[in-house]
Amino acid sequence: MTAIRPSWARLALASGLSLSALAMAPTAALAATLDLGVTGELASFDTSQVSGGVWESQVLMDVYEGLVKKSPSGEILPGMASDWEVSEDGKTYTFHLREDARWSDGEPVTAADFVFGWQHLLDPANASKYAYMLYPVQGAEAVNTGDKPLEALGVEAPDARTFVVHLKAPTPYFVQLLTHYTAYPAPKHTYDAFGREFVDLDNIVTNGAFTPQEWISQSRITVSKNPEYYDADEVALDGIRYHTIEDRNAGVSRFRAGELDIMTEYSSSMYPLLKEEVPEATHMATYLGSYYYVFNHREGHPTTDPKVREALNMAVRRNVLSQQIMGGTFQPALSFVPDGINNYDVQTVTFTDADGNDITADMDARMARAKALLEEAGYSSDNPLTLRLRYNTTDEHKKIAIAVSSMWRPLGVEVELVNAEATVHYQTIAEGDFDVARAGWIADYNDAENYLALLQAGAGNNYGAYANEEFDALYDEAAQTLDSDARKALLEQAEALALNDNALVPMLYYVSRNLVNPAISGWEDNIDDDHPSRWISFDE
Repeated sequence: MTAIRPSWARLALASGLSLSALAMAPTAALAATLDLGVTGELASFDTSQVSGGVWESQVLMDVYEGLVKKSPSGEILPGMASDWEVSEDGKTYTFHLREDARWSDGEPVTAADFVFGWQHLLDPANASKYAYMLYPVQGAEAVNTGDKPLEALGVEAPDARTFVVHLKAPTPYFVQLLTHYTAYPAPKHTYDAFGREFVDLDNIVTNGAFTPQEWISQSRITVSKNPEYYDADEVALDGIRYHTIEDRNAGVSRFRAGELDIMTEYSSSMYPLLKEEVPEATHMATYLGSYYYVFNHREGHPTTDPKVREALNMAVRRNVLSQQIMGGTFQPALSFVPDGINNYDVQTVTFTDADGNDITADMDARMARAKALLEEAGYSSDNPLTLRLRYNTTDEHKKIAIAVSSMWRPLGVEVELVNAEATVHYQTIAEGDFDVARAGWIADYNDAENYLALLQAGAGNNYGAYANEEFDALYDEAAQTLDSDARKALLEQAEALALNDNALVPMLYYVSRNLVNPAISGWEDNIDDDHPSRWISFDE
């Protein structure tokens, strides 16, 4: 027997849904296990081995907790640290761990676990994809590159409950960064006992609200409430089942059949139908994410020519992509840093004609100028510009790639579309085998630096190998600037420079798309689209 809100039941019946579509999750009185659909497979419970998928963050934030945590609305709250102080120069943070912080085996969470966890993540032997997240810490980059030993990292544990972090420069977003899984602790006592097998299910201990019990690859992960969690009495759920569902449409079907309480993403093409038939369950909200195309700046590619980049950027019709192709489930974007970032005014692309007049709002003038730029670059009907455009395989990415190709076709551009699954796609473009490539970035923390870091020369996720000394100088100066207004101005100047250089093609802002059982409390739309399950409960 299932318990359903009367309003939900009436809505579903009025919409003509089958009885199976009414089967939502039981209330807390019957069972308190959350069934949650995630769109990918967790790489590992070892945070140094995580691939960076949004779906992985969901699982990890439920089983681990860092120095801070997030509220349902996205507000930063004390986590393992009950409080902290910052030195006057902004370079030293002293965190005081709560006395009742414990691992799921009952052992205390200590400052040494944070020291070990951060050293483990930065250990070059682990080749962590996201090690750079800790680079603001003194010595972190040198440790990660193998130039210095692990002990050179600027962290210390003067006693069991005091964790001190020394930064190489003032970092205004540092506490924001601590919400990311790269800043979680690791249980030194189990690593000492089991080595790299410390995250095997037989050995794993966690310090979050839940702890793992089962993992069936490409099917589900099951976790149960952690009785050792300091706030366990306030955690309503007994457990969670994370179902791996890469096919978004299949996820929608399973949600409507009552197999899932939450589906963390649905295809944009499904939005009109879902909004009409199950409006109380259908969520779409502003989200800190950018959908963009990367230009390859490596020698030997036509996109090294700034005229080619400007022409291609100019010909993209963002409103068409947003409204006609994606049905309003993305927002058009002329900036790389998305709107809504804390303490930042987004900088937008301005398209101009040969005389410097602003033609951004005039699509006909933009197309005429784009054709002229390609002619100036040496391309014509006898010598057409040919491009290899890579995208990772989903219906949405395919639709956008086909649409953009058709927007470039009037310029005489011939486009070869190449698709691959996400892992292969990102590996391929990181190696430089493309002219133009699809990419997306969801904020790891709410600061413009998190986006602009992708345009730094040599950065790990700078897929196009963009390099501009003036940009790097502005970025580096901002990293050393403690005054928030001065820092803001430097970062805005850096983005404006990169956009003027047509470093990439900003196209769309993401919105979060979730299906949520209306009988759930403690789940809120927020700009980070983070939803820790420790706050979730089923209505009685």
